[in-house]
Amino acid sequence: MKMAKAIRRQALTAERVAATTADTIVAGEMRSLAEAFRSQADILKRKKKTKKK
Repeated sequence: MKMAKAIRRQALTAERVAATTADTIVAGEMRSLAEAFRSQADILKRKKKTKKK
C-alpha cells in the first residue's frame, strides 16, 4: 500500500474514534490528528508529483 493512502486510512480511523468516544477532549484530539494525517498525506502526494516532472 502506498504511504499516502495508508496515512489517509489512519485519518479515517482517527475520525471514527472521535465520533464514537464520549470524552470531548479525546474527540477533539483525534479530529486534530486526522487533520494532521491528511495534511501529511497531501504533502507526500505533492512531493511524489514533483519528482515525476
